Amino acid sequence: MKNTLLLAGAIAGPLYVGIGTVEALVRDGFDIRIHPLSVLANGPGGWVHSAMMITTGLLTVLGVVGLRGSVPRVTAIGLAIYGLGVTAAGMMTADPVAGFPPGTPTTPPETISWHGLGHFLAGAIGFLGLIVAALALAWRLRRDGRPGWAAFSLITGVFYLAAFVGIGASGGQPALNIAFSVAVVLGWTWISLLMLRNRTAGTGS
Repeated sequence: MKNTLLLAGAIAGPLYVGIGTVEALVRDGFDIRIHPLSVLANGPGGWVHSAMMITTGLLTVLGVVGLRGSVPRVTAIGLAIYGLGVTAAGMMTADPVAGFPPGTPTTPPETISWHGLGHFLAGAIGFLGLIVAALALAWRLRRDGRPGWAAFSLITGVFYLAAFVGIGASGGQPALNIAFSVAVVLGWTWISLLMLRNRTAGTGS
């Protein structure tokens, strides 16, 4: 059962990145340099993005159940918060922005809807959970004499934090938007490899 739960957590990242990449490429009017990935939940076919977020968030939570006892408690809690944050954000659609979907004004919105605000808050809380999870694991692994994974976890946490702060203060600058997209991919990669690493350890191989 534990290995099944870890496998569920491991596939969340590839699903999120894979589906999100396809959406970004095929949806008319979407530009990764300008638009956050979450606005893909708007317009025709937006339900695909919402369903993907809810599914991958729940898969992450299942993976955390499989991680119990294998990682620091702070890491497990942080990852659970991340999974729940992604799920909650998927349930609340981000507001259209910067001309997406096509027909949306390119000027900044005058008001923020309740679901747009909820999406932002859920996502922000989830991101902070992931950052704390990665940094806590980095500290534990460094103490335990495993510098490779400690460095990977530290880089993930620090880069994600820097990108998160940057995009919040960027005002839509393309370089920072792309940097945050890279951080998202890095974060999901870290989660998937963490799940697989513990799944392999559990098999004794």
